[in-house]
Amino acid sequence: MVKREKFMKKDEEFEQRIVDLARVTRVVAGGKRMRFRVTLAIGDKKGRVGIGIAKGADVTLAVNKAYNQAKKHVIKVYMHNETIPHQVQVKYKASQILLKPAPKGTGIKVGGAVRVICELAGIANIRGKILGSNNKISNLRATIIAMQSFKKDAKLKDKESTSEIKAAIPSVPKEDKPINKKSFKEKIKILISNK
Repeated sequence: MVKREKFMKKDEEFEQRIVDLARVTRVVAGGKRMRFRVTLAIGDKKGRVGIGIAKGADVTLAVNKAYNQAKKHVIKVYMHNETIPHQVQVKYKASQILLKPAPKGTGIKVGGAVRVICELAGIANIRGKILGSNNKISNLRATIIAMQSFKKDAKLKDKESTSEIKAAIPSVPKEDKPINKKSFKEKIKILISNK
C-alpha cells in the first residue's frame, strides 16, 4: 500500500475562479431542458493558466467538468519582472484586447475576464483595455491567445511597438464559382440594357 501511494501522482494545486455561470435551455419535443454552463479559469500564480467551458445538469457537475477541461488546456505564460514581456494586441472574433507591460507598483489595471486570467497567471503589474466585445468567453480566449504569444526569451520592447496576432479561425470554404464584383454604375448599365 505504501508503494502505491509513493507512485500515485498528486493532483496539482490550481486556484479556480468561475468567470461566467449561465442557465441555458434546449427546446425538445417534450418542452424545455435546462442545464448550466460554467466558464472557469484556473491558475497556479506561477505562470500557468487554463480555461474550461462545460455544461451540466447542476452547477457542481458543470464546475467539475469545466475544471477537468481547463486542466487539459493549461498554458505557460512567460513573464519579465512580474509583468508581460511586451505590448500585444489580439483580435479574436468580435473581441479585441490590448495588453501593455507596466512598472512595479502599478498593479493590475485591466478589467473583466482579462483581469481574472492575469491574477491567476501571477502577473502583478499590467495595463490593458478591452476594445471590442464584452463577451466574457471571447475575451478569455483572446487573452489566452495573447499570453501564448509571449516567447521564453522575449525582451521588453519599446512602448510604441505592438505585435498583432490574428486568431487562427477556421474559415468555411465558399462556392467554387468565381465572384465578379461590379461597380454600381456597371450594375445600372446591365439593368438598363436588359429592358
